[in-house]
Amino acid sequence: MTSDTSAEPTVLWRPTPESMRATRLAQFAAEVAQRRGLDFGDPPDYDAIWRWSVEHLDQFWGDVAGWTGVLPGVPDEEVLPQREMPGAVWFPGSTLNYAAQALRHAVDGTVPADSPALIAVAEDREPVEVSWAALRARVGAFAATLRRLGVQRGDRVVGYLPNVPEAVVAFLGAASIGAVWSSCAPDFGTRSVLDRFAQIEPTVLVAVDGYRWNGREYDRRDVVTELRSALPGIRATIAVPRLFPDEVPMGALPWAEAVADEQEPRFEPLPFDHPLWIVYSSGTTGLPKGIVHGHGGVALEECKQLALHGDVRPGDRFYWYASTAWIMWNIATSALLCGATVVVHDGAPAYPGIDAQFALAAQTRLTYLGTSAGYLTACEKAGLRPGDAHDLSALRSIGSTGSPLPASAFSWVYDAVKPDVFLGSLSGGTDVATGFIGSSLLLPVTAGELQRPMLGVAAASWDERGEPVVGELGELVVTAPMPSMPLHFWNDPQGQRYREAYFEPWPGVWRHGDWMEVTERGTCIITGRSDSTLNRGGVRMGTADIYAAVESIPELVDCVVLGVEQRDGSYWMPLFVQLAPGEELTDELRTAITDAIRRQASPRHVPDEILVVPAVPRTRTGKRLEVPLKRLFQGVDPATALNVGAVDDPAAVEHYVALAHARGAR
Repeated sequence: MTSDTSAEPTVLWRPTPESMRATRLAQFAAEVAQRRGLDFGDPPDYDAIWRWSVEHLDQFWGDVAGWTGVLPGVPDEEVLPQREMPGAVWFPGSTLNYAAQALRHAVDGTVPADSPALIAVAEDREPVEVSWAALRARVGAFAATLRRLGVQRGDRVVGYLPNVPEAVVAFLGAASIGAVWSSCAPDFGTRSVLDRFAQIEPTVLVAVDGYRWNGREYDRRDVVTELRSALPGIRATIAVPRLFPDEVPMGALPWAEAVADEQEPRFEPLPFDHPLWIVYSSGTTGLPKGIVHGHGGVALEECKQLALHGDVRPGDRFYWYASTAWIMWNIATSALLCGATVVVHDGAPAYPGIDAQFALAAQTRLTYLGTSAGYLTACEKAGLRPGDAHDLSALRSIGSTGSPLPASAFSWVYDAVKPDVFLGSLSGGTDVATGFIGSSLLLPVTAGELQRPMLGVAAASWDERGEPVVGELGELVVTAPMPSMPLHFWNDPQGQRYREAYFEPWPGVWRHGDWMEVTERGTCIITGRSDSTLNRGGVRMGTADIYAAVESIPELVDCVVLGVEQRDGSYWMPLFVQLAPGEELTDELRTAITDAIRRQASPRHVPDEILVVPAVPRTRTGKRLEVPLKRLFQGVDPATALNVGAVDDPAAVEHYVALAHARGAR
């Protein structure tokens, strides 16, 4: 599994010595070098900073904590006294509150209190600004409401909400009192939401009555009613109006009342590892796992990622297209930690036109536009030239994540968007709420490649023997702890599921589930998932949600869904179905299948194609061959892709081999 890296790389952007010295990372490095007697060069050398950051984790994270103001003055020996994975102990004895860090800039003079903290953009409304002072007051009011409802430290507060200011207020309000936040987007069906929320037994539900998407309205009142009745621990429902502003569900508290008593927030000092939020694994094998992150780890990691890698500054305008079910919503909200204005977008990514996000960038004067690789690729294929159509003079950086960004899309950005913009392609995960491989303004931008492992991330590519490899594909691993690694999984008291998820086959080494190549030049190429997780439009999803949605359809005997990253950068998600004897895949059956998936999982789970197969091959222990079949359609030789001796019906595999050959995968 090697790739050709002998061709001369196409460098699309280079920093100058002056631009390098002007970055926030250079300022951080200069302060660290002076205090510790180090030499990172002038202008600073990224690789030198990275080596120090992973070889001296205690120094690096202690300096990040001090430089950002999150936890100043912590001695090196009190940063990371216990280093094993899992189980690393960070900043024991220190206290902080994520919400206090996110809202402090309006009171410490970093940004004017009357300047916007949030700018809300929606399909059917003009942008609305929420000042820092107003955001603090609403967070204070919502936190007071939670206290009146009896919510205590450690209780769960959940949101069934689109990307709107109410979601940010509810999250920060919950965090300010030490309650634990979790959210799902309103396009999730009842079953998908309950698969997540029922596990964590929330006490308060903050729910919207509907949402708009691609110019259409979707009524979710029935779903909210079902959630309220199916979550017995719910003490109160707070109703957020979107489509039906004059209606409030019986027994629910209107949002306007929940934030009416505006006041200065009161922040509970919390241990570094106090739970902040619960996000969810894709649910590939059963129920989605509840991943618990802590106040301190998230605050430090996001400050590092946004300030040192993204060069986000106070007063910047930061945007990342995301839903509240995707970790990028959490990361985008965290730009408040840097004093940036966060632009929240309630709507479809390409409505009313495919250039919608670039139009938004011009309208709100974005300095940082974050989006998905799929969106940029779609704009490229449509032949758009956003730089000609929109005023992007304020735009300094573009971020791309969710899936690999093809080299052609890199070139398109510099040709059709802006020749001097900084384009950073990032790869990380919900699991750590950050990136493993990312970008730096100290390094050139090369088409089709990610620049480097991120600071404090001891990332490498390993072969099946557990040896580092260069110039060939291997497993993305992390060999040293990160502060935002999960505290634990919910309802996993012995940590067994946690260890199985990340620390097999190499105990003490994080295996993420991505294929990665490290080039001879030190850049990185991510080619997709090495497991069966679906990754469509940047949102990772589990196959189990799809299987659960269609299992009751009597015409189906079995099925398997694949998520295939293709050579041209596109993503293909077919559903292969084995029909009951005498059945045919009629238009009515196709509609029944897609409707079931859309209703019980979400629209994102609906496959690109439904294809009839004679059988669904499984291992001899009954597991679907998702990864081997995926590799067939990525062009891997069948003899390498799977071991037919481990298949229950080897003859069934031949049909998939023929399909892959017909699609030109080989």
